[in-house]
Amino acid sequence: MDEINDQLLKSVAAQLMKGETVEVTGQRLHVRKTGRNRLKTVRFPMNGQEHEAIEQNPGKPSRWGKLAREGHAVVQFRNIASGKYEAVSVDGKVLVYGGKKLKPAGRESSRRDG
Repeated sequence: MDEINDQLLKSVAAQLMKGETVEVTGQRLHVRKTGRNRLKTVRFPMNGQEHEAIEQNPGKPSRWGKLAREGHAVVQFRNIASGKYEAVSVDGKVLVYGGKKLKPAGRESSRRDG
């Protein structure tokens, strides 16, 4: 996985939750709504690959769904090519998925796997 640009993800998440467009590298991208749940979504480029930011469905039983139900701004980020979810933003804080645990973006773990 390429390096995650947490500043870009923060910006995309904030714009997604507040407006109808998201601006990334000078491009104005239109926010769409999913068919059934009417969740906000936008596709954007990062590190030469297309990604998608998706508003968290508050109806899901996950901890992210619970946070969304409680009124937190939760946005999931997915790599379109691989289909994998790579990060999540909660109230502007970006966490990158890495193995079984979440780790803050841009920080290396002090633990070494042997």
